[in-house]
Amino acid sequence: MTDLLHLLRRTTYGPTPALLAEVERTGPSAWLAQQLAPSTVTDPVGDRLAKRFPQLQWPAWKVREVHGFDWTVMLQLRDLHTARAVWSRRQLLEVLVDVWSNALNVPNPSSDVSDVRHLYDRDVIRRHALGRFEDLLVAAVTSPAMLRYLAADQSTGRNPNENLGRELLELHTVGRASGFTEHDVRQSALVLTGLTVGSKSGQTEYAPQDHWVGPVRVLGFRHPNASAERGREVAEAYLRYLARHPLTARHVATRLAVRFVSDAPSPALVRALARTYTVSGTAVLPVLRQLLGSREFLESGGQKVLTPFQDLVATARVLGVSPPRGTDFGSLGWWPDVLGQPPLGWPRPDGYPDVAAAWAGAGTTLARWNAHLALAAGWDSKLVHRKPESFLPRPLPATHGELVRALGAALLVPLAPAQVDALCGFVGKVPASRLAADDPAVTWRLASLLSLVLDTPQAALR
Repeated sequence: MTDLLHLLRRTTYGPTPALLAEVERTGPSAWLAQQLAPSTVTDPVGDRLAKRFPQLQWPAWKVREVHGFDWTVMLQLRDLHTARAVWSRRQLLEVLVDVWSNALNVPNPSSDVSDVRHLYDRDVIRRHALGRFEDLLVAAVTSPAMLRYLAADQSTGRNPNENLGRELLELHTVGRASGFTEHDVRQSALVLTGLTVGSKSGQTEYAPQDHWVGPVRVLGFRHPNASAERGREVAEAYLRYLARHPLTARHVATRLAVRFVSDAPSPALVRALARTYTVSGTAVLPVLRQLLGSREFLESGGQKVLTPFQDLVATARVLGVSPPRGTDFGSLGWWPDVLGQPPLGWPRPDGYPDVAAAWAGAGTTLARWNAHLALAAGWDSKLVHRKPESFLPRPLPATHGELVRALGAALLVPLAPAQVDALCGFVGKVPASRLAADDPAVTWRLASLLSLVLDTPQAALR
């Protein structure tokens, strides 16, 4: 794997020949600088796809007025999430949207958020994806979607619900290593009482009468919390304290290192990233720059494996699948369910796992291979596929071995000699066998050859 391919496999949903040529032309540093400032990246296809879903811009009240509490808009969000992953030019932004959507997970679709989940994506995750984690945390925890999902909108001083108070400590910030106690969990929940969601507006509101008043103490955070009217200020101060906590710095650094470097990043790298996080006031950009320039990142080729959703998207990208005319994305809409990873769909607060062992089952592997063949063969009429023969080198090479190596190169998958032998054997040939224009390898078995290249272990690396 070349350094450029390594960079693209980690910072995008999958390299394509066109993207590789672009980065070679502009230089990796210039390309990465643009990706870190997504507003500077022109994205005509991604923007056009987003405009096909105008309801994703509706306020909560309008969603309820038109759709009641069905899942129409949440399913549109899921489709657009997939479409952006495949076709947006703002690839690093899409990768980070996935990171933070899992870090601060509100399952989509799920009950109680049908009118607000799309706003969580737009106003919380996307708006703050490359900003400060402190601002992201405040926006997420006080959002209508998070408050409803963890039933904090019903939490009062007289009857506090501890769901959000607990997940905030355990999953969103300091983690179990902080040694937080059940007393801390209850105090955490009490700090957040009074935050609710307007029944008509669908927006976060503050109800002073529901806020618990009295001194609060969670870990090192202390506040007299003497006024019900100022309870929202106390909640925000608490959230900002947690965002700046050294263990939150380690938590965020670990999550980013696991996504971009390896399933088990070194403690030294995590410490270095955590220091940068703290010094930069929880800003994400300096941490990313340091991470992507680190020796551990540069030497981590082959240490990450695509999740099923990432595999599907990477396959569609390298095969040159084009979007349909409308909003029905065909098999790209239902393959993630077959693969066991519908986008944004993890049902628990902890988000999808991002380590290889979680996705290593035989059933998942077989489903991936089936998806490769379906996309390579162009079986879905709702998508616009490249014809398999468009991947053939022209003029045709002299031997089957040269053909197989050329197909690997076209799909950005370097093949080992033993794999070339095996793929030639699939069509009853050896690498030295002469190739004719009517051979099965370049006619009716070509799509299968393409899919088998994508089935190789190295194609599954990220």
